[in-house]
Amino acid sequence: MDVNASRLIDRSAVITGGASGIGLATARRMAAEGAHVVIADIDQVTGQAAASELGGLFVRTDVSNAEEVENLYAETHKTFGSVDIAFNNAGISPADDASILETGIDAWRKVQEVNLTSVYHCCKYALPYMQKQGKGSIINTASFVAVMGAATSQISYSASKGGVLAMSRELGVEFARQGIRVNALCPGPVNTPLLKELFAKDPEQAARRLVHVPLGRFAEPEELAAAVAFLASDDSSFMTASTFLVDGGISGAYTTPL
Repeated sequence: MDVNASRLIDRSAVITGGASGIGLATARRMAAEGAHVVIADIDQVTGQAAASELGGLFVRTDVSNAEEVENLYAETHKTFGSVDIAFNNAGISPADDASILETGIDAWRKVQEVNLTSVYHCCKYALPYMQKQGKGSIINTASFVAVMGAATSQISYSASKGGVLAMSRELGVEFARQGIRVNALCPGPVNTPLLKELFAKDPEQAARRLVHVPLGRFAEPEELAAAVAFLASDDSSFMTASTFLVDGGISGAYTTPL
């Protein structure tokens, strides 16, 4: 990995869902660029292992719980003296979230709590630290489904990611003059355990989805991590309230080449 080892030096970076997938890849990338990483995850074992690997801090956090999120940023500030970067990435995509005709209200609410309300909590409790500093970068994980409709629906997931996108845009505008940037990362399908569990373990289903990706493959977590590091750094200093699509061209394609 060829990275700028000083781009994020001495900045604290809080990463929710940091024990696996895009979160873990981003934690590794940010640590390589000099950041003090804070791994927030509900899984004590993998979260602590990730923090130990990177010389960072682990704070067990249920992101749907306001008090635990508030504690996460308090612990970050107490340990490192600042809250510079918040990558609000934790999310779920359960099997019982499907067509609106099949998805029960409890399934709907659970996904909204973890995917959307958690981002509300994370932004709400990170922002005051960034206001006092006069600077900060927040990156919220939305999805390409926030800008496109899916024929095979996950209704609450899609709605939650649309909410993340709209909230990120509004916060980016509201806090721009205070030196705080807020952007939404919109990944396409990524080669993570979550994606594999959903459909990539079935070669036929995976092939069907790859038809729609102009680049012809799934993203690797490290490719998303590079995008997050860019949004976290001063290299993106004139970007806020942005929809940052890293989707292999899906959202730009009317049809894909054979």
